[in-house]
This record gives sequence, structure tokens and C-alpha cells, in this order.
Amino acid sequence: MTDISRERARDWWRTEIIDIRPGVINLRGYPIAELIGNISFAQTIWLCTRGDIPTEGQAALLDAMLTAGVDHGPHAPSIAVARTSITCGIGINNAIGSATNVMGDVHGGAGEQLMEIFADIDRAVAQGAALDAATAEIVDRYRTEVTKYVPGFGHRFHPKDPRGPRLFELLDAAVAAGTIEGRYVAIARAISAHIERASGRHQTMNIDGSGATILAELGFTPMLGRALFVLSRTVGIIAHAHEQSLDGTRNKGPLPRDFLYTYAGPDERHL
Repeated sequence: MTDISRERARDWWRTEIIDIRPGVINLRGYPIAELIGNISFAQTIWLCTRGDIPTEGQAALLDAMLTAGVDHGPHAPSIAVARTSITCGIGINNAIGSATNVMGDVHGGAGEQLMEIFADIDRAVAQGAALDAATAEIVDRYRTEVTKYVPGFGHRFHPKDPRGPRLFELLDAAVAAGTIEGRYVAIARAISAHIERASGRHQTMNIDGSGATILAELGFTPMLGRALFVLSRTVGIIAHAHEQSLDGTRNKGPLPRDFLYTYAGPDERHL
């Protein structure tokens, strides 16, 4: 390969994430050997996605969010797909890919959606609007134009999602310690208060909402908010796919022989 060809090959993609050459692996400028054993996985995630190493307090908050989202049982679409995929006889990497691919706007996207609402409210406040007024306007517009459900609040399964309050305890402690500013904590509480005034009932913030608040406080973009939730849930996907591979049902088809649906169409008819 000529020098010109080598230069063109190097310029095909440009990246600030990693410098890799024979004998060299530098992650955001740090030799990988120095990082191994010295920073946590949560700090490594931050370094890869953000370019610097977070403080221990910041990393602890990120770690809490990642821990909270790892699994929600086989009725969660991503977990169900992982287990179904394994029974079809495919490998675990295919099961992981199939499962993460169902994590879209409906399943897995609420955190990103709420972070976008946060950003709109924060922008309005920065331009001089009062927090409560900006919250009411933006949330009501979202419920009119997008969906009546505010992402991040309430839960279809839990009367009170046990993960949300715990994460907010950690958020409040981080505000008190000066780890985070608390701007998005205030916005989250303003949204909660507005929902309660509008509906007459309290809705607890769920994992999507509390996780989004953590990620917004830590400075992650909405896109990375979704990505990090997917990363978290991948742990549960892996565990369920592996467990399903051990129970003897592999290669026996994706579903039990009993039908899993109720037919509601017309009675048998003929041409």
C-alpha cells in the first residue's frame, strides 16, 4: 500500500474516541493498561461517550441508573424476545441483537422522550419563563400533540415503581453534596406537580423518568439517554438468554404447544 493509500485509509473515518496502532490502545488519550483496574466500568462508559473521566460521585449516579434498569422480567418485550430467540436455536449474540432491536419509542424510548421535554422546559426557563408556567405549557402541548401520557410517569405493571423513589433519594443526596446542580430535579418535580394538579392524582416517576433525570443532570444527550438504558437492559437480556439456553427447551420451537391467544374473529365460514 502506498503512503497516499495509507493516508486515505486513515482518513476514511475520523475519531476522537480511540487511537489504536500495533502495541497501542489509547482510549480518549489514556493508555488502556492505565485504565484497567483503576477506573470502573461506569467511568469507562462516561470516558468513551463523553471524553473525560467523571468524579466518583458522578460515576456512582450513573452506576445506580444502570443497575436500576437491568431487568424487568420475561413480560418485558426485550426479555421475552431474548428468551424466544434462544428457543429458536440461534446463538446468544443473535438473541441479544433481536432483543435490543425491539427497544424503540414504545419500549425503551421513554427516557429519551422525557429528556427532550426537560430540554424544552430548561430552554424556556433560561429565556426568562417561570418554571411552573413553562412546565404547564410544554407538558400540555406534548399531551395534545404527541400522547396524553407523559413519559417517565406511572407504570403499567407497578402501582408505584420501586426504582423511581430510590433513584430520587440518590439524586437529592447528590444535589446536597454538590455533585449535580439540581436543575433537572426541579424540572422533574415541576412536571410531577403539574400532572397531579391536572389529573387530581399523584403519579410516581418510574425508572424511565428517574433515570432520565439522572442522565440529564449528568449532562448526557437524549440520544445517549436511550442508548444507556439499552446498555443497562442488555445485562438482563444476556442473563435471560443464557438461562433459557440451559433449561432444555432450545431448538424445540419458540412457543409452547398450547395456544397463547384468544381468537376473536368470525366463526368458520366457507366460500
